[in-house]
Parts: sequence; C-alpha cells; structure tokens
Amino acid sequence: MRNSFNFPDIRNQFPAICQSGDGSLVYLDSAATAQKPSVVLDALQGYYRGGSANVHRGSHQLTASTTSSFEQARKTVADFIGANTKEVVWTRGATESLNLIAQTYARTNLKPGDEIIVSELEHHANIVPWQLVAAQTGARIVKWPVNPQSCTLDLDKFRSLLNANTRIVAVAHISNVTGTRNPIEDTIALAHSAGAVVVIDGAQGIVHEKVDVKAMDADFYVFSGHKLFGPTGIGMLYGKQALLEAMPPWHGGGKMVERVSFDGTTFTRSPGKFEAGTPNIAGAMGLAAAVSWFSQLDLAGVEKHIQVLHQRLVTGVQAMEGVRIVGLQPGSSIVSLVVDGVHHQDLAMLLDQQKIAVRSGNHCAIP
Repeated sequence: MRNSFNFPDIRNQFPAICQSGDGSLVYLDSAATAQKPSVVLDALQGYYRGGSANVHRGSHQLTASTTSSFEQARKTVADFIGANTKEVVWTRGATESLNLIAQTYARTNLKPGDEIIVSELEHHANIVPWQLVAAQTGARIVKWPVNPQSCTLDLDKFRSLLNANTRIVAVAHISNVTGTRNPIEDTIALAHSAGAVVVIDGAQGIVHEKVDVKAMDADFYVFSGHKLFGPTGIGMLYGKQALLEAMPPWHGGGKMVERVSFDGTTFTRSPGKFEAGTPNIAGAMGLAAAVSWFSQLDLAGVEKHIQVLHQRLVTGVQAMEGVRIVGLQPGSSIVSLVVDGVHHQDLAMLLDQQKIAVRSGNHCAIP
C-alpha cells in the first residue's frame, strides 16, 4: 500500500538534509547521486552490527541467514523491474554492468565489420565500454546523433542507421544532462526487427518511471543503487535469461564455480557465474531497502511535486538576463543552464557558499 504524498515527512527521512544545521541545504545533484533515507542506513548497519557473515559458503547459521537475506534482496529488485531472480546480476553499479555486457556478450559475439549504434547523448559509461570492445573485435561504433536544438533523438535517423551489420544498440532511458526521455520502446522494436540486441542504461529512468523489463522487451537493462536512494558500490544488470546463460563469465574466483581442477573448471549458472568473490552484501540489502521504501511512495504525488519545482525554476531562470537553458524538456526533472561570461565552476562554488549543491561541467557526457 502506497503512502499519500507528504513532502515534509519525506524530507525528514533524510538525515543528511534534515540534520544540516538549520536545515537549509538545497541539494540539486541527485542525478549524480541521491541522498539516503534512514531506512537504507539502518539496513546497512543491520548487516554489520547483526553479524557480517559471507554468503553461499560456510555451514553455520549466520551465513545461512545472511545468504537468505542476500537472495531475498535480489528477489525484491527482480520483482521491482518485472524480472525473475535468475536474470538479476549484482554489480558495482551501472558502469560495471555495461562493461560486463561489453566484455562478455559483445566480445563473444562481435566480429570485424559489425556495428554498435550508440546515441550521442550517452553518459560515458555507455560509450567507452563499446569503444573498448570495438577495438578488441574489429567492430565499429556508429553515432546516433542528437538534435542540437531539441536535445532529442530522431527515430527516422535511427531507422536509416540500422542495417544488416547492426548487432548492438546502446541508449539511455533518460539523459542525465537534459532529462530527455528517449523513445526506448520504439528503439527496441526497430532494433529487434533488424536482429540487434538493445542495452538500456536505466540509471536515471528507474527513478522516474515504473519499469517492466518484460513489457519493454529490453535485452539488457542496468541501473545503479546510489541514484535510487541506495548505497554506492551496488548496482544491477538485468539480462534475458537465455542471453545470460549463453554468456561466458567475466571475473573468475570463488562462488562462481561448481568444480575447479587443473584439468578444467565448470561454472555455476546465471547469475552466480557473474558474481565472483565476496559480493557487496550490505549494498544489496541496502538497495533492497531503498527499493522497498521507494515503492511505498505516492509516485504520482512525487512527480507532481517535482514538476511544480521544475516549472518554478524554469520560470525564474528564464527571467534572468544572460542565462540560457539547454535542451529544456517538458516533464523533465532536470534544468541544465549556461550563464554567459561566468565559468561553470565559479558559479557552482558561489552557489555552494549559499548551501545550494549543483553539478557543473560536462556531467560525464562530453559528446
């Protein structure tokens, strides 16, 4: 059952904000990392204070209990996106998830002449891994250009880029720079009709939409915990089960094997074969706590509140001389702006002195 939207109540659940002296901190950098509610902090402390046993090994009750909680966390996240637990792999975040896909699925399947379409508005995490694997395999990157006026992607242009050599399409759900909501449903359908696999960077989208990976028909979908009010160092890779089972492991070590000998090693099935070594156990529990907390919010009320604030900011900025908004998107939660004659770092420092935290620079999305 969802709780009715109550802004003061939600704000008071974030110690870093409500305990910031006089409570005047204005935190406008959630696209980089979100603050954490108390329930997430409690989950982290609960693991360490209650006995920090390892998972999927050992014979004592503490490790059995920890393993059960760890796998329940996976189920919580799987249910959240409409997947099954065999399709959810724990990673350090969206960046590692994308690198895992590039170095397992892509490196195994790509050959010289194959093409990877990457949109121009991607975060570096959804560009650089594809450049690396292209150099390793002889494939090439094809840029899906952004419209410089609207900061949106053109599906007609995408259709013209698709061809018999297209193997992978990499695109963000929502841009971290402008808040552009990309046409991922149509992108997936068009890519599949050309025989290509689609990788969705959902780091921003997971916070603003109900995601159902089955309905979306995404081949891969990734996100980071820390942008969903969870801990840093934990994230998720969703992959269709058939794809994951066909992919080789990336890291080798304990927990991802069935048997090891000098004659050869056999690996566990997905998701275990991608989770070598001791995982971020506390992080998984913290992310599950964040997902459970987030799922109880009145999301319609939250988005309505965001839009009121967004319009208030846009109206104020547009009245200022020498301030330009870049790629203003209806319904977005982001306002990117340029102040003529002022260096972005200087402006950010001046705002910080007034307890207003903003992101300045290229936002890890130079193209």
